[in-house]
Amino acid sequence: MTAENSRIDPDQPHPTPAYHHITVVEAGRTAYLAGQCPLDRSGALVGPGDLDAQIDQVAANAPVALAAVGAEPSRVVRSVVYVVSDDVTDLGAAWRRLTGSAIGPAFTTASTLLGVARLGFPGQLIEVDLTAALPG
Repeated sequence: MTAENSRIDPDQPHPTPAYHHITVVEAGRTAYLAGQCPLDRSGALVGPGDLDAQIDQVAANAPVALAAVGAEPSRVVRSVVYVVSDDVTDLGAAWRRLTGSAIGPAFTTASTLLGVARLGFPGQLIEVDLTAALPG
């Protein structure tokens, strides 16, 4: 059995910037990925205080985690992006960089972008949680 995903945007409410209001998974298994942090293979934080460098590291790490369960970014059915900022310009820039990255297809699903006060590592500016529908 394979999981078939459909993405829906009802006439109301508002139009979205690249994501869909609703994602429906008809059947199959689901993988819940732990927060994808901007850490390198040794566990060191990449680019402390550098949002772009950290987004690039998350975009490099996430496909590896997805591949470990036989998925790819297009199989993501829910994402939550946490950015350490309350500035809408920073949040928008983070969103654009993520959606333009190798994991961009993950953010066409039901997605939430949050500005937060702090994340787990000193200097960490971003974390991404992903839920993926697994193929058959």
